[in-house]
Amino acid sequence: MSNRNSQANKAAARERLRAERERQAKKDKTRKQVVVAVSVVAALAVVGGISYGVMQLNKPDAWEAAADAKNVTAPKNTSGKDGTTVVVGKPSAKKTLELYEDSRCPVCATFEQGVGETVSKDVEAGKYKVQYIGATFIDNTDNGEGSKNALSALGAALDVSPEAFLEYKAALYSAEFHPEESDDKFAEDSYLIEVANSVDALKGNKDFQKNVEDGTYDAWAMKMSKTFDNSGVQGTPTLKMDDKKITAEGSENAPMTADEFTKAIDKALKA
Repeated sequence: MSNRNSQANKAAARERLRAERERQAKKDKTRKQVVVAVSVVAALAVVGGISYGVMQLNKPDAWEAAADAKNVTAPKNTSGKDGTTVVVGKPSAKKTLELYEDSRCPVCATFEQGVGETVSKDVEAGKYKVQYIGATFIDNTDNGEGSKNALSALGAALDVSPEAFLEYKAALYSAEFHPEESDDKFAEDSYLIEVANSVDALKGNKDFQKNVEDGTYDAWAMKMSKTFDNSGVQGTPTLKMDDKKITAEGSENAPMTADEFTKAIDKALKA
C-alpha cells in the first residue's frame, strides 16, 4: 500500500470520527435540552400546583361567598333591607313578640316543643305578631353548617307561606327530627327535605325542594344571621317585647312551659 493511500485512509477515518463526534454532541445537546425542558415543566407544575392549592385554601367557601353577596334573593313574605324582617301574624295585632333562635340550639328545641303550639295559637288569634330573628352561631362553635343550612331552608318555607314557615320551624325543633347539638344533621339538604315532608304545604313541593338544594336563600340566611349578631342578644332562645326580655317568673331565662309563657306574655302585653 502506498503512502498516499495510507494517508487517505487515515484522513477518511479521522473524518468519520469527527462526524460521529458531531452527531453524538448533537444528541447530547438535544437530550440535555429535553431534560431541562421536562424539569422546567415539572417545576412549573409543582409551582402551579402549590399556587392552585394556596388559591383554593384562600378561596372563600360557599357560605363565606354567600355572606359577602351583594345581591340577595329574599323569600316572599319578608320586608326590610335584604328581606331580613320576618313578621308573622295579623296586621291588627298591636304588639310584636321578637323571637331569637338558632336551629341547632337544643334549648330552642325544648322551648318550641313546650311553647311553640301556644305561640302559634296566639298568633292565629291575633293576640300579637311574631318577628323571627335567626342565628347561626352554633355552626361557629361546633364547626358545622347546619344552622346556616336550616335557616336557608326556613327561607324556602317562608317563600311558600308564613304558615308553612311556622309549621316547618316547629318540625325542625320537634322531638322526632331535632338532632343533638353535636350532630350536624341539618347540614344535609336531604334531611331538611325529609323533615319538610311532614308539613302539608311542603310535602313533595318541588319549588321548595329546589330552593333548598340550590341554596337559593343562602345569602338571605347569612344576612339574617348578621341581623342577629348586631342585635346585642347573647343567646337563644331569647324573647323580647317592647325591647324588654320576656322571662319565666323569678328567672332570667325564657319560659319553657306553656303556663310560664302565658303568664309572662300576658304581663308584657299589659305593660
